[in-house]
Amino acid sequence: MADSTGFLKYDRQMPPRRPVDLRLLDWKDVYLDRENGEDAVFPVAAVREQAARCMDCGIPFCHHGCPLGNLIPEWNDLARRDDWREAIERLHATNNFPEFTGKLCPAPCEGACVLNLQDAPVTIKQIEFEIIDQAFANGWVTPQPPQELTGKKVSVVGSGPAGLAAAQQLTRAGHEVTVYERADAIGGLLRYGIPEFKMEKRYLDRRLDQMRAEGTRFVSGVEVGGSGPDDLSVEQLRGGFDAVVLAGGATVGRDLTVPGRELGGVHLAMEFLPYGNLQALGQLDDPPISAAGKHVVIIGGGDTGADCLGTSHRQGAASVAQLEIMPVPPDTRGERNPWPTYPMILRVSSAHEEGGERLYSINTERFLGDEDGNVRALLVHDVEMVDGRFQKVEGTDRELPADLVLLAMGFTGAQREGLVDGLGTEVDGRGNVVRDAEFMTTVPGVFVSGDMGRGQSLIVWAISEGRAAAGAVDNWLTGNSMLPRPVTPTAVPLR
Repeated sequence: MADSTGFLKYDRQMPPRRPVDLRLLDWKDVYLDRENGEDAVFPVAAVREQAARCMDCGIPFCHHGCPLGNLIPEWNDLARRDDWREAIERLHATNNFPEFTGKLCPAPCEGACVLNLQDAPVTIKQIEFEIIDQAFANGWVTPQPPQELTGKKVSVVGSGPAGLAAAQQLTRAGHEVTVYERADAIGGLLRYGIPEFKMEKRYLDRRLDQMRAEGTRFVSGVEVGGSGPDDLSVEQLRGGFDAVVLAGGATVGRDLTVPGRELGGVHLAMEFLPYGNLQALGQLDDPPISAAGKHVVIIGGGDTGADCLGTSHRQGAASVAQLEIMPVPPDTRGERNPWPTYPMILRVSSAHEEGGERLYSINTERFLGDEDGNVRALLVHDVEMVDGRFQKVEGTDRELPADLVLLAMGFTGAQREGLVDGLGTEVDGRGNVVRDAEFMTTVPGVFVSGDMGRGQSLIVWAISEGRAAAGAVDNWLTGNSMLPRPVTPTAVPLR
């Protein structure tokens, strides 16, 4: 054991968040930042104490919670010993982008930590981010171009975490990799879906600079399979590359087809969030969809809903309510949710700290409009679970005022029009692109990774799938590969 009494000497602690009244004035990270001279608030020594809490278990259950296979006890001990350079070597061995997971992953590893039996797991996610932060600060994150080229060309379609992970692995293996992104900037959901207050885009940009220096080519503003004058046809894609990796994500938002859906002011979350990011980056002063001065209702209680909540706060919403059809989660694990599975408990994100109302066991029956065709309220009612189905609680009908409604109920699969239909790849009943045990679709030479093949999932699964798909592509192109494959296409979270 690295420090046999560390978990007894030190309590679990996290860096403090910036005061709510202060952080609502800008779009910066909600956590105090050492680069702003705030080191004394949560110094490196405090992180090392948290790393000392790791018991280096004989069976490290944190590994079971992490699809990347991160060597968590190893780099925890290296952080404890102040050996940050060796720590980043161990961390980068399994994770291309620990700064992304350190900011955005919900940390299933912490849910599986043995100390979570006492509801006080090691702060694995925070230690992970500290390691990569130290590495960038000390200049240890440098380009790793391939020593020799294979002469093979690979296209990666989509520049979210799965696409970037696949691209970096394949570039380092010696292939000529081009990443296509239909948005005007590289990053996928990392760029326009994740709000700035959760992960500032400077973390993304510095990693992209490393990838460019390694040889990865990025092309933005081009939709593969699109019909625009600057788009790339499916025929050009297949003719110009030896292999293709589809990593476009599960972009079809789950809609709510109730009466009044056509009213103005009712939008999918991903119609709203990109404008918030552009506003945060100073690239848009007056977003076409804004919560400023409005009564906002968010339908969906997950992370996307919380992103809409925090964005609405910063835009100056008059009020915000977040609706969830499921009952309020418990404060502690239930009998059907034992350790080391991910704890399905009530969580309070930074956005929830900032205000707004959370309503559970509530269903929207219809949207009500005004004389101008815009939404003015929701007709809602309470629900209860009866024989596994939601049933209306009679006598609970009421109107909930709203002039902006954001649908954040998740995603239903990959976009079919254009690329998927053009390639002729098979799609399953859940809207995901079908792949075999080697991540290959039903079209030879075309592979798929991330949410596009798995369905809506976590960033840590996207990166692990990108790495695994890269290994499969490399093997298909060369007949042999040393690239790691941390997951299989059919792997599922610990449950």
